[in-house]
Amino acid sequence: MLNTLLLIWGCCLAGVVVLWLVSLARRDVSIVDIFWGPAFVAATFLVWWRSGQSSTWHFLHLALVAVWGLRLGGHIAWRGRGHGEDRRYAAMRKSHGERFRWLSLFTVFFLQATLVALLVAPLAIVQSRLIYRPAWCVVGGVIWLLGFLCEAVGDAQLLAFQRDPASRGKVLNSGLWHYSRHPNYFGEALLWWGYGVFALGVPGGVWTLYAPLVMTLLLLRVSGVPMLEAGMESRRPGYREYIERTSSFVPWFPRRTGER
Repeated sequence: MLNTLLLIWGCCLAGVVVLWLVSLARRDVSIVDIFWGPAFVAATFLVWWRSGQSSTWHFLHLALVAVWGLRLGGHIAWRGRGHGEDRRYAAMRKSHGERFRWLSLFTVFFLQATLVALLVAPLAIVQSRLIYRPAWCVVGGVIWLLGFLCEAVGDAQLLAFQRDPASRGKVLNSGLWHYSRHPNYFGEALLWWGYGVFALGVPGGVWTLYAPLVMTLLLLRVSGVPMLEAGMESRRPGYREYIERTSSFVPWFPRRTGER
């Protein structure tokens, strides 16, 4: 398995170098985010192709990965149309000046390639080994489905809200966003736990549970909730009240203002 992950890492590094060159021409680092999901799809198909597994469970698992990764990539591409570089990368570019073109290769592109190689473990191990506990695959598939629906519906609701001119300066507080400030991130974490549980159906799959744990921590503490909410109160006046009454991550019934 280590050799497989190293192969994936090497392929990812080669791929992001090409993306980095494109980003230099476009002056837009955001393009790397489009390929986050599809990179996992490509890596999983690579392992499947090398292993020769052909059971129904393996094809089902491939389908789950493909549906998630391609939907996510398509959503990010569609969401970013005509908006230029993501404000997070634009802030980094402004802070580092001309050095950012080289700095971004390591802090953005190589970092994402490395994360893909580290987090792909539960996907790769399923495609490289015989499944001997299909019950875990069923449970993992159900968890994945719940997470995928939460993420996809949350993304669709947010995109519709952002495209509506009447929403400018307002806070989305309807649909899934009434119960969580980040239902799409919660769905992302949940479906990754689905991948982890699915991996329990193959020998040695338990060690790959670090991947959904790391993904959840990244969403909660690093690149997800903290980065998205930074400066949100200044851009959307009602966001402080929204924070006080709405769960940050796990969907739950809103609190009354002032309630703890």
